[in-house]
Order: sequence, then C-alpha cells, then structure tokens
Amino acid sequence: MTTIRRPDTVLGVLGGMGPAAAAEFLRLLAERAPVSSDQEHAITYLLSDPQVPDRSSAILGVGEDPTARLKDDLLTLTRWGATLLAVPCNTAHFFIDRFKDELPVPLVHIIEETVKAAAALSPKGAWLTATLGTMGSGLYQKEAERQGYSFFIPPEEAQRQVQRSIELVKSGKKDEGGRLLKGVVEGLWRERDLPVCAACTELPLA
Repeated sequence: MTTIRRPDTVLGVLGGMGPAAAAEFLRLLAERAPVSSDQEHAITYLLSDPQVPDRSSAILGVGEDPTARLKDDLLTLTRWGATLLAVPCNTAHFFIDRFKDELPVPLVHIIEETVKAAAALSPKGAWLTATLGTMGSGLYQKEAERQGYSFFIPPEEAQRQVQRSIELVKSGKKDEGGRLLKGVVEGLWRERDLPVCAACTELPLA
C-alpha cells in the first residue's frame, strides 16, 4: 500500500496583477511540485484581485496607493486558512514591504528569492528588466546590493520598451509584446552578453 504524503502547508496566492501571470504561476507550481498524486499537492487558495490599483503608477506618483488593498487581500487569505503567502507580482512588493512584518504567516518574497536565483545561475551579474515602477523603486538594486550581487540596468529607452511589452501582454497582445521584448533583449546582449532577469511576471509570457 502506498503512503500518501499530505503537505501541512496551505498556500495563499494573491493574483490578478495580472490574471495571466497568476495562472502561469499556478501552472508552474503544479508542474514542478515533487509529487506523485493529486493528494500530495498543497491546498492552495487563489484570490485574484485585478482591481488592485496599478502599482507602477502609484510608485511614480500618478496613481492610487494600493497598500491597504494588498494588505486586506493577504489578510483575507490568512482568514481562509493560508499558512504561507505568495504574490506573483514584483512591483506589489514595494508596498507589501511596508506591512509584511505585520502578517500572521510567512510570505515568500519574490524579490529576495529572485536575486538568490540570479546569483546562483549567473554569478557575474544579469540584466534587469521590469516595470518602470519596479526599476524606479530600486527594489531589485537594493536587494542585490544586500546580497552582494550586481544587476546591469538597461538604457532608459530600453526600459520604456520593456514597459510597453508588459502593457501589451496585459492587454492580451502577447505576440506583439514578445516581438518588442525580443528586440530589447537582443540589443542588451550586443552590449553585454549576460542573462536577462525578467523581474515582472508578465515578461516570461511575452
């Protein structure tokens, strides 16, 4: 008789920023989990809230602050029974950092984990691509400095094109966004042959 290993962790995922990124996160979670049956997967609650105010706009000073809504959504997940939280949106962590220590359960911090992974995969550094909000906030640059890692920052025009690529993916135009992003990445590689850190959960969809 086979013994089923049932995980104790209940994962709470705050998605909707954008919806396709959260769907991809759940797909990868199911695909890469080291399990042999349905019953060995962790119970997972998804709260998809596409009404969270735009994070980049808020960071750039032209939009509503999403902090309160993000906090309320994460607390809702804990009330549902989540014992571990994840938010597949890089820019949201700028605001989550304001209250993460007040959360009653641990949060997988996407910035910290991505920098760790980048350092392991490419010790010599990597190009950083993200929303204009994430780039302007210094989230990745500060965490990289804390971990002793180096990111290379694309020129401003390339950053604007990355932002446009993200917007195209969010509007359902993945092919167009992918073509734009491909041109940006090829330009970066001509300047410096290093891996590209896709620090926005829409970028891998392009």
